[in-house]
Amino acid sequence: MNSPIANTAIPFDNSYARELPGFYAACQPASVPSPVLLFFNRGLAEELRLGLDGRDEAALANLFSGNTLPEGAEPIAQAYAGHQFGQFNPQLGDGRALLIGEVIDRHGRRRDIALKGSGRTPFSRRGDGKAAVGPMLREVLIGEAMHALGIPTTRALAVVATGEPVQRERTLPGAILTRVAASHLRVGTFQYFWAHGTPEMVRRLADYAIARHYPELLATEERYLGFLRAVAERQAALIARWMHAGFIHGVMNTDNMGIPGETIDFGPCAFMEAYDPRAVFSSIDEMGRYAYEEQPRIARWNLARLAETLLPLLAEDEGHAIALATGVIDDFVARYQQHWLAGLRAKLGLSGQVANGDAADTALGESWLDLLQAQRVDYTLAWRRLADAAAGNEAPLRALFAGQPGLDRWLQRWRERCAAEDAAAGEGSPAAARAERMRRVNPWLIPRNHRVEEALAAASDEGELAPFEQLLNALRRPYDEDLALARYAEPAPGAFMAEFRTFCGT
Repeated sequence: MNSPIANTAIPFDNSYARELPGFYAACQPASVPSPVLLFFNRGLAEELRLGLDGRDEAALANLFSGNTLPEGAEPIAQAYAGHQFGQFNPQLGDGRALLIGEVIDRHGRRRDIALKGSGRTPFSRRGDGKAAVGPMLREVLIGEAMHALGIPTTRALAVVATGEPVQRERTLPGAILTRVAASHLRVGTFQYFWAHGTPEMVRRLADYAIARHYPELLATEERYLGFLRAVAERQAALIARWMHAGFIHGVMNTDNMGIPGETIDFGPCAFMEAYDPRAVFSSIDEMGRYAYEEQPRIARWNLARLAETLLPLLAEDEGHAIALATGVIDDFVARYQQHWLAGLRAKLGLSGQVANGDAADTALGESWLDLLQAQRVDYTLAWRRLADAAAGNEAPLRALFAGQPGLDRWLQRWRERCAAEDAAAGEGSPAAARAERMRRVNPWLIPRNHRVEEALAAASDEGELAPFEQLLNALRRPYDEDLALARYAEPAPGAFMAEFRTFCGT
């Protein structure tokens, strides 16, 4: 039996449960036998104003396992559908997750607090509703790395070992994640009520999403068209950030595309090492649907599925509604390209202060990527060492390349482009400033896949958290080149990456 914690002053304000009855199923988390706190994000807890100062680890373990619920919590399993690898599943929903409640953080932002791995719900189908230590700690590592890289993301508040086994391909130790999100509204949420509900339910959901995430649209006449356009804009910006970080989500189903524009679900994700546009690591993505270079196209496809659910809200005439939605979906390509080009210029140390330079800068960036692909150069380190070259030290960059002629020709083009920009801006010898700007956007350290796997294996198989904690601390400083952390910046051995596969963790 889950009981409230006495005197816990978490200031819940549960708008989803209050304003959208019929859009979820009330459900209690399952009790677990021996909760142990593995991770607690104290800084995030303070940002959320949870009032947990002074709670010992046992109390926190009981709280974040769901064994005891804070006063005011209203656990619910949210309903959603989704296209999974292109196939529509009309009923998915929170099969192993519960939204516990919402809080207003110190910055005035509404945030969801949800448990993942907390047991069966009405949406579990044949699943057990549980999760394992490794995948839940993976959410911590990748989410905190994404946050440190400046990429909008859900974040981990806590992970608790449950003290009970979880049966997957082998028996694993169980765990529960507490996840924080701007909201858990997804494209799939709209698809569920489009497929099962009424146009009025879709309207209510859209009105809620607009009020929560896009309030500037409330007073506009075409707020639903504006909503579709705003979601597309955030996704264009998000996917461009993924691409510049070399991040491969791995399972871009419509139920994993969030309406707020945050990265959500870190199951089969990975960071690319040697540059390869076709890179894909997910064990279930046999056809490469969600490969690195496919991510912008899939985002557009997913947005088209959102648009389908909104057609009755866009115009009374279906043909006119389709034309309006198609305009937004078609415009996504240009919006994404604009964000990608802006990020590319920053990574190249350019500001764009050259007349009619978009096509030339795009060609310059694409030829750089072609060079990386041809020699299978590490994506992250190539950009970082380009910053060294901007400062006048080309040796670290050249060490990454087996052959030099192609690099020499490209570097000459890049230097000429930098000089043209400096001349247009009237600057003299800004090499050090350019290098510093580049180091602020080109990380030295990412979650290297072999380091992530070894940390998770130690925690799951041996109960040893030190490798996880050390890696997490390093990932929180991705732009600081610290030789004491050099092992975390080293690319994985080629043999490891040749066999590396990621899994959903369900």
